[in-house]
Amino acid sequence: MDLSPLQSQLINLKAQKNAMILAHYYQRPEIQQIADYVGDSLELSRKASESNAEILVFCGVHFMAETAKILNPACKVLIPDLEAGCSLADSCSLTEFISWKRKYPEHALVSYINCSAEIKALSDYICTSSNALKIINSIPRDKKIIFAPDRNLGEYLIKETGREMVLWEGACVVHEAFSVQKLIELVRSYPSAKILAHPESKSEILKIAHFIGSTTALINYVVESPADTFLIGTEAGILHQIKEFSPDKHLIPIPTEEDNTCACSECAFMKVNTIQKVMDCLQSESNEIILDPMIQSLALIPIRKMLQFS
Repeated sequence: MDLSPLQSQLINLKAQKNAMILAHYYQRPEIQQIADYVGDSLELSRKASESNAEILVFCGVHFMAETAKILNPACKVLIPDLEAGCSLADSCSLTEFISWKRKYPEHALVSYINCSAEIKALSDYICTSSNALKIINSIPRDKKIIFAPDRNLGEYLIKETGREMVLWEGACVVHEAFSVQKLIELVRSYPSAKILAHPESKSEILKIAHFIGSTTALINYVVESPADTFLIGTEAGILHQIKEFSPDKHLIPIPTEEDNTCACSECAFMKVNTIQKVMDCLQSESNEIILDPMIQSLALIPIRKMLQFS
């Protein structure tokens, strides 16, 4: 792998500072190339909890860096750009959420990891798309459940588990953007292609998908499948890792509703991080994640439960 001068400098700086770089699959390829670990939310949470590094640079979005800090409070956790938010986490404001939660005092709260540290601190369980089914199925059948913040993932879990759940009305703008009509047109052009979708996608997409799973599960499906063409319904950053493992596979992102030059769905928040920003934040040790100790302590309880289901 040929590295740019900036990438090489960053690798050297990382060694000098005893730092570890964690990158989500949706990050820019040049960031994924120099990361110590690339993964989904569950994998990166595990790596953060196990790390002995003095500094963690989390190349993802804000809630992910918060989770790393919660799991490794002694470590200095940095994020390349503090503005790297999340449309799903932002759809769940604390004040409105507390008011909503009070309506269901007898319900267990299961929160998707794509939420703020404050929402995590109020939760009984935290899940990722990798272990959500397992966690919902572990809750006694007579226990009522409220699920937040992603309604699409919640509807998928209701369908798969048969459980009744009250859902918070949040959604990810990336996974909401896929066009069913354009997908149907692609299927006509590639009738043997396998349709893959993340469970944050709309139910209309999930109904026609051959496989539904987390980002890691989608990658593994492509690598292990004998098929050669795939229509992929998640953020386009995942294509970099799939191409690394399966360079001969034909990968086609499912188009979005918008008629624009980019046929794929990209997360503007994820892409706000750049290799230069990674260098700058590590060099100056800026953009540190600081959390209220009480919030951190409370949020750790359901996050530890999550890791037990991994």
